[in-house]
Amino acid sequence: MSIDDAKAALLQRDREWSVLAAEGRSVDRIVEYWSDDAVIIPAGAPVIRGKAAIRDYVQTSLAIPGFQIRWRPQVASVSADGTLGYTMGENAMTVPGADGTLVTIAGRYATVWRRDLSGVWRCVIDIWNSGP
Repeated sequence: MSIDDAKAALLQRDREWSVLAAEGRSVDRIVEYWSDDAVIIPAGAPVIRGKAAIRDYVQTSLAIPGFQIRWRPQVASVSADGTLGYTMGENAMTVPGADGTLVTIAGRYATVWRRDLSGVWRCVIDIWNSGP
């Protein structure tokens, strides 16, 4: 597989993940995109380590009334050997504000991906922030 093909595949993988997350219906399907040793670095919150803790985080987030997360991958890069890559793009998270009214917080994200032994891309580092 060429580097360009690997970049396209990685962008597609991130897009598929975004659709599942935006639907918010299956915690298990959303969580399977992370590696077992993944780390999440949420904006303004403590670091979350490992798939079990990530699953709890996702389950808790999806249970928040009105919660929704969306992102749009814009850039992908893949290492020369095709084993590591990253994606970056824009995201938006809708949550209840202080008065209970839903607010949408726009931001940016970067994810680091690693191919597992079966050749599937898994997110190993997931970080986002808020801002224009």
